[in-house]
Amino acid sequence: MKKKSSGKEVGLQYSLFSWKIFRKANHERTSQQVNHERTSAEKQWCFWDMLQKREEKFVAMEMSTSCRMCPRQFGTIHSREHHEKQEHHFTARRRAQMATGFSSDNIVDYKNPTELERFIEEKLRPIPGPASIACATEIEAIINLIKECFPLPVARLIKGGSYVKGTDTQDWSDIDVVLFSKAFENLEDCKKKLPEVIDDLGKRLKKSSWSSRIMMAKRTQLSLRFRFKCHRNHHIHSFDIMPCYDMLGPTPSTAGIKQSFYRKLYLCNDTDEIQMYSMCLLQYQVEFIKTSTMRVKDLIRLVKHWFRTSFAKPTAQNKFRRLPSSYAVELITIFIWQLAGKPVCFSLVQGMRAILKFLVRYTEMCIVWHKHYSPNCMIFKKVIQKETRPVVLDPTNPTFNMCKNSNAWDEVAHVARRSLLKPLFNGVQAKEPWLFTNGW
Repeated sequence: MKKKSSGKEVGLQYSLFSWKIFRKANHERTSQQVNHERTSAEKQWCFWDMLQKREEKFVAMEMSTSCRMCPRQFGTIHSREHHEKQEHHFTARRRAQMATGFSSDNIVDYKNPTELERFIEEKLRPIPGPASIACATEIEAIINLIKECFPLPVARLIKGGSYVKGTDTQDWSDIDVVLFSKAFENLEDCKKKLPEVIDDLGKRLKKSSWSSRIMMAKRTQLSLRFRFKCHRNHHIHSFDIMPCYDMLGPTPSTAGIKQSFYRKLYLCNDTDEIQMYSMCLLQYQVEFIKTSTMRVKDLIRLVKHWFRTSFAKPTAQNKFRRLPSSYAVELITIFIWQLAGKPVCFSLVQGMRAILKFLVRYTEMCIVWHKHYSPNCMIFKKVIQKETRPVVLDPTNPTFNMCKNSNAWDEVAHVARRSLLKPLFNGVQAKEPWLFTNGW
């Protein structure tokens, strides 16, 4: 696989048409931001009470083979789908009924691009200006508090989540904080000490002067979770605090160190340890998304909003359904933008249309980047040979197919197909640089 001649090198594999993209990256153009009034205090408090559910794990390979209607797991996706049809009568008609749920604030009912642009500025993109600066100040303060309250010496801290990557919205912001400590002797020692460390951190935060603005959520086995409310505008941030043993270090000195890391991760069979390996890669995941242009981040926000407002809420019948993770959505969006030649200025309607058409063809999806691992990497070769599509390989982790975090890609395709029939795309034809979608 060849490499790009300029910019950060990205190897890109797209098996649907075996296309290769070798175009120079365009310079990022700063988009103009406009100050807007926040929504009413009543609506803001609603966010405090009804926070969106966060993903339980960085890596959930078993999810794609888990039944949507019961806790059973299967060896293959085909076996899972067969079970759903035979045991739960999950027919195409029933799938359509349980999948589709367009809400009143869905963007696909807009009539023209102007309405879409206005929605982004007024409702979706975080509000710039003094409120944003105050918010950033408070987030840094709470992160410093977390470091102070952490019961072990902190050697290194990395931040992630939509807020850090710049893909957060006015009503949803999540922040991941990984704390590395040399007090953990190794991975096994870290696993042993984690429960006590997490409990101790939670108790200290509850006793702090900021406790009235922290609402603890249900903790996971490896992390402490809480919601933090900014003082001035009541904006809510969802925090996920993860102590970890530093297996990789801040800047691996040689490619061999990273290859050794990937090899250990590939051979690892312990679910918790796989999560901890993945935490060490968080900074590279953030960098991959964060360097995107403002326009691409707006497109990411639109796609995430589409996911939140186009699907029916899970019921008791399909409570085990899992839609694609936000990270998978970000990667797919960036890939489509790259396929278009990385345009700086482009129509969001055209971009959104291209992504929806791509989701309809999920069974042919195969996306790979070669920034952190080469096409000759043995781990990459072993993984890609045995993967079934859809495939969106984590650009920082050759062992993990992001599509395995979901067991509802067929529902995604159905809702995408329905969305393309909505007013926003009525009569829309592909234009440069989106002409490649004509084959879809």
